[in-house]
Amino acid sequence: MKRRTMPAAAALAATAALLLTACGGGDDKSSNNDKIAGADAGSATAASPSASASSAANRPKIELPSDVTDKYENWKTGDATEDAVLADTAQRIDATNDAILRGDTSAPGLSFYYRDKALTDAVAWVQAYVKANLSFTGTTRYYAPKVTLSGKSTASVVYCSDESKGFNKNRKTNKVDRTPSKESPYVLYNTRLERNKQGVWQTSNLVSKRGDKTCAG
Repeated sequence: MKRRTMPAAAALAATAALLLTACGGGDDKSSNNDKIAGADAGSATAASPSASASSAANRPKIELPSDVTDKYENWKTGDATEDAVLADTAQRIDATNDAILRGDTSAPGLSFYYRDKALTDAVAWVQAYVKANLSFTGTTRYYAPKVTLSGKSTASVVYCSDESKGFNKNRKTNKVDRTPSKESPYVLYNTRLERNKQGVWQTSNLVSKRGDKTCAG
């Protein structure tokens, strides 16, 4: 079973806040967090891109466990502002996964990299995992990012994720569920970000769609 797929009951419980897909999943929520397939114009890296905003922002330290990897491909454009947006997008993804893995809706990374509706949805998503007694393991690939800037403090990022090498894990027993899933492992994300006074690009809205053909292949 691919990562972030929860039992139907848990998915339904989170639907009101997250607009999840029928199978449920950390990707299909009303606060953006997925990507687009296609662009292969750069080297792939397993580590998160370094945050480009000033160190004065006092960013929370986020370290994922050794059995979990967020892999970012073609995550730099060569434009300083766009790269800063992408770096904070990656940090936001890592922060979300960190909160899920720790089962902590108060994890500092959430309020640091999210705001407004996206923050509310992210907290609800983490809580859905906690209630389902689920965690996850494996590698999730993020790729084909497209950044659109609007002025100096607003941007949108569309990207894809591939969860085919990620699996749910029971939080209590640590048993990994590798049952094959009929749901697509590909998720398309469309996000809006706003730059705060500390120079951090925070995600304010996020929409995702599992199985979008843009990300497959």
